[in-house]
Amino acid sequence: MDELAYYQDLTKKILTEYCCLASKSNSSNVETFTIFDDNSGNYLMVNLGWNLDKRVKNTVIHVRLRNDKIWIEEDWTEAGVVTDYLDAGVSDSSLVLAFHPPHLRQYTDFAIA
Repeated sequence: MDELAYYQDLTKKILTEYCCLASKSNSSNVETFTIFDDNSGNYLMVNLGWNLDKRVKNTVIHVRLRNDKIWIEEDWTEAGVVTDYLDAGVSDSSLVLAFHPPHLRQYTDFAIA
């Protein structure tokens, strides 16, 4: 399996696991689901619905596969989705914490871009 296919499969697995956990704790009026697009390299977990009179519409996790790296665009999980990638053996040089401004990424232990 080539690296891109591995990253696609791993990302889908990780987001599906988070989605299953979140779905168990959400109210019946808020749906948690994943969106996977292999063509554009975008993988999301979102919440959508209503909490009383308030609209719920947010992206919990957004991962992009871009330039042979895994870009964490958004991550509102407790431990951080990057931990799941590291636990799966992905090197820190293949992970970009894209939610940090480019000029600050040099201070992380991960790829700059």
